[in-house]
Amino acid sequence: MSRHFDTIVIGVGGMGSAACYHLARRGVRVLGIEQFDLPHDRGSSHGFSRMIRTAYYEHPSYVPLLQRAWGLWKQLEEESLSKLLHVTGGLYLGTRECELIAGSLTACRQHVLAHELHDHRELAGLFPQFRVPETFVGLYEYQAGFLLPELCIAAHVDLAMRHGAEIHGNEAVVKWKTNDRGATVTTTRDTYTADEIVFCGGAWTSKLVRDLGIELLVTRQALGWVQPLRRDRFQLGAFPVWAIGHEDASLHYGFPMHAEAPGLKVARHAPGMPVDPDAIERRPHREDEASFRPILREYLPEADGPTLSVRICMYTNSPDHHFIIDRHPQHSRVTFACGFSGHGFKFASVVGEVVADLAMKGRTTLPVEFLGISRFSAVESGPSDPA
Repeated sequence: MSRHFDTIVIGVGGMGSAACYHLARRGVRVLGIEQFDLPHDRGSSHGFSRMIRTAYYEHPSYVPLLQRAWGLWKQLEEESLSKLLHVTGGLYLGTRECELIAGSLTACRQHVLAHELHDHRELAGLFPQFRVPETFVGLYEYQAGFLLPELCIAAHVDLAMRHGAEIHGNEAVVKWKTNDRGATVTTTRDTYTADEIVFCGGAWTSKLVRDLGIELLVTRQALGWVQPLRRDRFQLGAFPVWAIGHEDASLHYGFPMHAEAPGLKVARHAPGMPVDPDAIERRPHREDEASFRPILREYLPEADGPTLSVRICMYTNSPDHHFIIDRHPQHSRVTFACGFSGHGFKFASVVGEVVADLAMKGRTTLPVEFLGISRFSAVESGPSDPA
């Protein structure tokens, strides 16, 4: 005999854990189902740090969602009694014309965000850790820092359970279906029924929801940690989160050293090699270190020390590299959040709130219209501004 819930959340990583929390704290009877441990290092929400920034070069329409996300992360810290967010400021480097600088300035000006723009000479005095070309400028924003993803997921899951949610780890979904009466989810352990299903399956979304009608490209991404030659210059409190924009629109980015993970973290932000999430090679290759080592030698020479660790995660790339958050166009009882394209974790707190709204009411007052799935049938190549 099946067990019934109001809502079943499939995937309890960054987004799914937040969805469970927001649903449960509203009194919804929630079941969260995760195929791996909680938290785990098999998907996209691990690695001891995830950047959070407000001057969003990708599209200024993300900024109101980010501002709500900041408030919700602070709320989660207070309720969980855990330190989850470190505010460090953010430094973005590149030519004035590069996408990172131009887009970040647009977001700052449109949303009146506190920032400073520094020329090459000023950068040398303020941030001596960097050695950049004379053509580079630096945009510094005050509301930036990093989250601790494993602890964020743990806090969301713990508080969801405190509010009455039931969470199952190491239980994979085998099949699901919906009809006018409700939804049924069958796993490797049992069968459950619900009024609503929320899919937050990350890199497994296309395997879980096969009729979205869009291609989600899963790619393999390397993260590196090194021992700086001068530790004092890269410690938390002395060094911001940072990104360097390149002509091909890719980035390199990194974080200050902190106690949760030894070493200075650095990585490349651009889609990597396409992979099947169930067959990804998780052992580091020589090419993985080559994806970040040259950037240290060129721009951060005092950080160019021994490698401590290389870890592998995944991006789930939407066709336009913007998120997809919506009700399913063919299944009236299904909500989904996917395609976060390597820049989604910072939004997890607010995405949880959005999908809880959509699952409970079929709509939300938060400005996510520009992230709807219907945009892929429109002429525009990117998301439109919210109405």
